[in-house]
Amino acid sequence: MTDLIIFGCGGQGREIASMTSAEGIRVLGVVDDSPSDLNLSRLHAQGHTYLGTSASMPKIPLQTKYLIGIANGAARERITAIAEGHGLQAFTFRHASASIGSDCMLAPGTVVWPGARLTTNIRVGQHVHINQNVTVGHDTDLGDYATVNPSASISGDCQVGRRALVGASSVVLQGRRVGDDAVVGAAACVTRDVRAGSVVKGVPAR
Repeated sequence: MTDLIIFGCGGQGREIASMTSAEGIRVLGVVDDSPSDLNLSRLHAQGHTYLGTSASMPKIPLQTKYLIGIANGAARERITAIAEGHGLQAFTFRHASASIGSDCMLAPGTVVWPGARLTTNIRVGQHVHINQNVTVGHDTDLGDYATVNPSASISGDCQVGRRALVGASSVVLQGRRVGDDAVVGAAACVTRDVRAGSVVKGVPAR
């Protein structure tokens, strides 16, 4: 059985705790540096244990697996260094209902939610979050720490940069590039490349 530590007890962390434990993974507990009382209450209602902050967490056996349940890609990047400083090892989780082509590559730390579909020759970087019912087309690259929110559709031969966010129900058309740290708003339609660090929204996205 795989033992797992989760960083983050907000909504995304609790979703990951629920998904992984339902598939037979033993969640040893959740680490969070500033949990709200409400999130702690909801975590305990799930039956999961709060282990404390990253500075106060108990000693965990080396090579124990971890996932980061935080939506912000830059925060996931920071927490990666903390987790690996504790000797933990990034886990890769794909929900049983996700459809992933046999030649797709998922780097450590990636989480794929229920109903997601990745077709063929897709490279997914470290600690990427692919939320429920996302579709990703052929020959696409998702950079490290990218986040693709629920029901977004990324067409074939696209590139999504490091720490970029593709909003819920948005569409990225064939061959488009979304730069590092860019944000695509919910329900936007990306018809041309999105510059690094920019925020676009609307149809077409501007």
